[in-house]
Amino acid sequence: MSFLCAFHDISVAQLALVAAVAFVASLVGGVLGYGTGALMPLVLVPLIAAGPVVPIIAISAMFSNTSRMSAFIKHVDWRRAAVVLILSVPFCVLGAWGYTRLTSANAALVIGGVLILSVSGVILLSLLLAAGVPSAGVIATDAAISIVISVVKISVFGVSGVITAQVVAFALLIGFVALPGGFLAKAFAERMPIHVHTAVLDAVVLIGGLFLVLHAFR
Repeated sequence: MSFLCAFHDISVAQLALVAAVAFVASLVGGVLGYGTGALMPLVLVPLIAAGPVVPIIAISAMFSNTSRMSAFIKHVDWRRAAVVLILSVPFCVLGAWGYTRLTSANAALVIGGVLILSVSGVILLSLLLAAGVPSAGVIATDAAISIVISVVKISVFGVSGVITAQVVAFALLIGFVALPGGFLAKAFAERMPIHVHTAVLDAVVLIGGLFLVLHAFR
């Protein structure tokens, strides 16, 4: 009952929109290696404000990244994943803690700014590609790294008390809808023109990032 109560001020149509975007984002993430965290804020922020968005994505990412890693499991570069995690986890803890101190408006600014800066320059994917990891390996290794990063973020958010019933409810909705995405994306990964999808995603992320920044000043 508490799960349903978390959606008390959200309409069925809005929940359907969230689920639809989550499914599309999981497919995009499975093909391109990123997209889920970039697209979900565009539908979540107008519904529930910016504050809960990152905790929601951190939890739901456990589902989508587990699906993606499972689909591409044989391509995971465990050695490079370990190196990235050793260097990134301390900064992840600081970043997650800092996010919990932001107001809703500042959180929207941070999310929007990160989305804009992520266009054509997703740092982790770029580093993996530069290190010679093949495309399937980039998708798989990024998913493996992201699972651990999500665990770290969830731990910080849990200790900080920002994981509410609404956060968990939205995260589970998004996560369960996204589960099939990694496996479906694998079937399309070698057939879809990646550069076209990258260009489209970049445009969506840029427009969405600008929208979130403007939303913070309303």
